[in-house]
Amino acid sequence: MKGNPLKRPVLRWWVGGLLAGLCGLVAAQAAPANTQSIYTCVDKQGRKLTSDRPIPECIDREQRELSPTGTVRRVIGPTLTEHERAAREVERRKEQEERNRIADERKRERVLVARYPDKAAHDAERALAIAQVDAVTATATQRIAELQARRKTLDLEMEFYRKDPAKAPMLLRRQLAENDEGVQEQRRFIAGQDQEKRRIHQRFDEELAQLRQLWAAQRVVPALPVSPPVTTAR
Repeated sequence: MKGNPLKRPVLRWWVGGLLAGLCGLVAAQAAPANTQSIYTCVDKQGRKLTSDRPIPECIDREQRELSPTGTVRRVIGPTLTEHERAAREVERRKEQEERNRIADERKRERVLVARYPDKAAHDAERALAIAQVDAVTATATQRIAELQARRKTLDLEMEFYRKDPAKAPMLLRRQLAENDEGVQEQRRFIAGQDQEKRRIHQRFDEELAQLRQLWAAQRVVPALPVSPPVTTAR
């Protein structure tokens, strides 16, 4: 007896749906197995431990997370205590500060070389700085000469009271005191400028020593390999 033709498509549809459902079930069951991890480590007693989750006995040491095939997925570092984390953060900051310091130093070196491409430029800058100090020193020296000339005039006036200086007018005595104070002030200023000149020379000497190294580094050109001479066949 032949089957009803109308039922055949329904049967095929039902069988296809059943197979698709079975395939999905198999895939769903197989997926966890593929994503499952294996954790392994060696504890402080030297024992090799294995587990399907992170191993508490190795919390203070390195653990490896493996795939079911044995491939290393990742390496898990030791869990740090609060004190250890703080110490590591301090170390990280120190390293970053050192990197920043080196970067700033390299930047200053580039600026220094750009400003002084050779010794002549550096010498000219030194001479200009010293000339500026000499100029203000010369002004102070001129002021001392003026005060000394004024002192001669005051001394002549004081001659009238040589036998009894206490009888000299208060104005004259004040002018003499101010004159002495003015001379001492200018001399202190000149001494300070002399120290400033020494500081300038010291700074330029230190810069020059650094610049010599930087200039030498710029002149170093890597040696190129020498190609063998080309011979022509005869």
